[in-house]
Amino acid sequence: MDHGWQQRFPALFAPHYVEYADADVRLWLGSFNRAVVTRLHLIAVTGDGAVIVCRADDGRRFLPGGTREPGESLDELAARELREEAGAEPTGLLQYFCGLDVLSRRDQPWRPHQSHPRSLWAYAAVAVDVVGPPTCPADAEQIVDVRALEPDEAAAYLDEAPGDGHADVVRLAEAMGLIRAVARR
Repeated sequence: MDHGWQQRFPALFAPHYVEYADADVRLWLGSFNRAVVTRLHLIAVTGDGAVIVCRADDGRRFLPGGTREPGESLDELAARELREEAGAEPTGLLQYFCGLDVLSRRDQPWRPHQSHPRSLWAYAAVAVDVVGPPTCPADAEQIVDVRALEPDEAAAYLDEAPGDGHADVVRLAEAMGLIRAVARR
């Protein structure tokens, strides 16, 4: 399923260490075991093909998404995170296309319900409608800016500030034709 993506996006595919998670990660494409997904980030696509990007009060820029709660399905996780971080609702099915295979260096999981030491952080594209401001729970990161940008503008915006490497994920989804396909639904 690589289709030369690794050569086009070497930084995205390079194994690396994520300090805040104390974990080694490597990008994967293709199918996965949904039971071991602990995080999900979304290429949220509006009807006109724009990609939703978020900025938190600490300056980080990212795609909406976050950590799975106990007993939460991936559809429920996506809907919750879209509401909290982007003020959006999914209007289509999640189209999973890549993720990070995560190997934690910690002795125990970050949260007791999470798969450990190996887990997955998945990425999916989904059609959305923006319905209002982010709902940002008080105990979560505070979102101060939500933008709907053309895919290349979204990637450039994500590159401008510290983040999680989401800019190249947007570029990969665009190169795969996924953003246009989701927008047409």
